[in-house]
Order: sequence, then structure tokens, then C-alpha cells
Amino acid sequence: MWFSDRRHFLSLAAAFAVVACGFTPAYGPDSAARGLLGKVHADDPGDKNGFDFVARLEERLGRPNNATYRLSYAIAVTTEGLGITSSNVITRYSVNATVTYSLRRSGSDVVIASGTIRNFTSYSASGTVVSTAASSRDANLRLMRSLADQVVTELTVAADAGNWAEP
Repeated sequence: MWFSDRRHFLSLAAAFAVVACGFTPAYGPDSAARGLLGKVHADDPGDKNGFDFVARLEERLGRPNNATYRLSYAIAVTTEGLGITSSNVITRYSVNATVTYSLRRSGSDVVIASGTIRNFTSYSASGTVVSTAASSRDANLRLMRSLADQVVTELTVAADAGNWAEP
């Protein structure tokens, strides 16, 4: 009984601390980032990585409906062997990716937000050919989702800091 009262008190104290520090939700009713939801149209993907990247952007920001913003991006992916056995067989790969993006208002060439995101993941190549191929596809999917999440985070912060998004 005492523990439940203590947890209740601690959760209330944490809530008051968050409110007192000036925290506001990123997509709250008065936030500029709310204007991004359903309003960002990413360039059409040209490959599987681009498709996965755009799919995650749309999952986070919503499918564009009468888009106000256009997101251009370029994805560069490299794969390098990490784990090499004494017989020169690669057992682990690292997948490195860079996304360079720029956000513009639809119908304008003026960049209102831009950046470069880098991330990496890895996968094991010590199984069968089929499991290695599946691991490679999964690693690329995880990487594209992570990069898209990072882009959304940067756009959200930029919108709230610069007040260029329309709520």
C-alpha cells in the first residue's frame, strides 16, 4: 500500500517538474511542428532504401494531403566488412548511410530547413546465404527507418524553433 502511494506521489512530482520547466508537447495544439503533420511531400523514391525511408516519413508525419512542404533528399549507403576470419571470410558487415535533405514550401525553391544525417547498423553474415540476405535487407530497413526518424526529429525541432511551419 505504501509503495503505491509513493509511486503516485513520484509520478505527480515528475509531472509537475516537467510542467515547471516549460516543456510543451512537440505536436501540441499551439506548436508549429503540428503544421508538418500530413503536409510534407517527400520526393518519390528511386530504390528500395528510398521507399523504406519515405514510408517511415509518412508513418511519422502522415501521408501528404494537400502538401504545404516538399522534402528533397539524397541517400548514400555503403557496406563494409567488419568481422573477418583467419581464412579471409567476412562474418559481419557494417551498413553506413548518409541522408542529405532540404525542406521547401511547395512551389518555392527557398530552403527553409536542411541538414545531413548519418547513421549505421550491422548484420551477421555467418549463416546461410538466405539468412545473410534476409539480415542484409533487415539491416537496410532498420537503417532507413532510423534515418527517417532522425529527419522528422530535426524538422520538428526546426519548426518549433523557427516558427516557419503553419499550425
